Amino acid sequence: MTSTLRPTMTTEAVKRPGRWLALGVLVLAVLLVAVDATVLGLATPYISEDLKPSGTQLLWIGDVYSFVIAGLLVSMGSLGDRIGRKRILLIGATAFGAISVFNAYATTPEMMIVARALLGVAGATLMPATLALIRNLFHDPRERSLAVGIWGATASAGTAVGPIVGGFLLEHFWWGSVFLINLPVMVVLVLVGIKLLPESRTANPGPWDLVSVVLSLVGMIGVVYAIKEAATHGFAWSTLAAGLLGAAALYGFVRRQLTLPVPLLDMRLFRNRGFSGAVLADLLTILGLSGLVFFLSQYLQLVQGRRPFEAGLAELPAAIGAVVAGLIAGRVARRFSVRGVVAGGLAAIGSALAALTVLDQSTGYPLLGTALLVVGVGAGFSFTVTADVILSSVPKEHAGSASAVSETAYELGAALGIAALGSIVTGVYRDFTGPAGTPAAAHESLGGAVEAAAGMPAHSAAAMLDAARTSFVDGLALAAGVGAAVLLAAAVAAWFLLRNQKLEGGGQKHP
Repeated sequence: MTSTLRPTMTTEAVKRPGRWLALGVLVLAVLLVAVDATVLGLATPYISEDLKPSGTQLLWIGDVYSFVIAGLLVSMGSLGDRIGRKRILLIGATAFGAISVFNAYATTPEMMIVARALLGVAGATLMPATLALIRNLFHDPRERSLAVGIWGATASAGTAVGPIVGGFLLEHFWWGSVFLINLPVMVVLVLVGIKLLPESRTANPGPWDLVSVVLSLVGMIGVVYAIKEAATHGFAWSTLAAGLLGAAALYGFVRRQLTLPVPLLDMRLFRNRGFSGAVLADLLTILGLSGLVFFLSQYLQLVQGRRPFEAGLAELPAAIGAVVAGLIAGRVARRFSVRGVVAGGLAAIGSALAALTVLDQSTGYPLLGTALLVVGVGAGFSFTVTADVILSSVPKEHAGSASAVSETAYELGAALGIAALGSIVTGVYRDFTGPAGTPAAAHESLGGAVEAAAGMPAHSAAAMLDAARTSFVDGLALAAGVGAAVLLAAAVAAWFLLRNQKLEGGGQKHP
């Protein structure tokens, strides 16, 4: 038992009052970020109708939030290690609430882009701080595993709750309401967090190196932007230049961290095979999954004709599976092995994606719901255990930086996945053959085809939509196959990289 192995830590954990209530506060922050990441996709058609952005402006409205978050996660995680994780969480939460109002009442596309960028700055403070505070709240390894499981389960639940809540609000109110729901959650988070959250920071943090911050920001934004642009518009010299600038900045960032006496991110963390293996597993998992998640709501709404609220409910099995698996993942990893649970979870996701390669327009919900449930269970097991491995493989004073690396892998994986798998779906889709008179806009996206159909004769519109939907589903099935291959490769990599890895407080070591 843990109490005989680590008596001091366990006693400290038992004596700390209110740690589970404090976890509830952290969970609110995670829920908020997860919900906010999913509701915008549903609101985009309404924002387009109201603000009338150009195609490029609409892309920036959708992407700038993730660009800024990806660029600032490491910097904000390190800042939290220095000035206090509670402080940066509460400052970020207050800013997130205030900027949400700015988003809700934006009146021009330019205002909306700025508002989304500022929301990304605030969001970048929240995720690393929540996971780092869990590392400092829960000293008992078994309790920490459960806390991480609850943290991960909430993030999964948020991604499912987002479309459901967003769909309900959009059917009853104006699009700004999807941002205003952040306010009451933020008020509770800040007021309760002031009372319950303990402050924690690194003892001798050194200065916050602004050159490293700029290099990290330019590097991540450059790389993620280049990936997304290449997927959306194909190769262009400007895209290549952005990618090269980003890669050069990231190279400079790594070189600088290796020479600073107190770096923004300690690159020696990656020498730990468990840490590196867990980060790589997270990146590959999100890469393989994100393309499917990105296009699934379009499939449910534009191919199968479900309303936004109904489409959100249809995706619920994934969240249910992730919540249940996340809550028991730590116990299962100690009973069997870390690499068995992570590799098994990834293989399960890969198998579920492989099953989706048979999708067509009339695929029944039993297959889709079962596949989503398996995806959720696999993700719940793998993400929870990798998060625990990442936290337990670094000293407490590096918890913020380690958490930020984990979150950055998530954001980078999402960008790569949407770019790579998205380009597969788009490439297959654009080649569909419609009847005479099919406008060029119909070949840009399935949403464009649905809009174009409204201005065509009924017979031509039906034929064009059937061809477009068939082509879209063919692209989605092919992307699911590629995603399955990525996940199965990730499972093999996790099996070797996480060899001999175990969670703190476990029993015997597994091979």
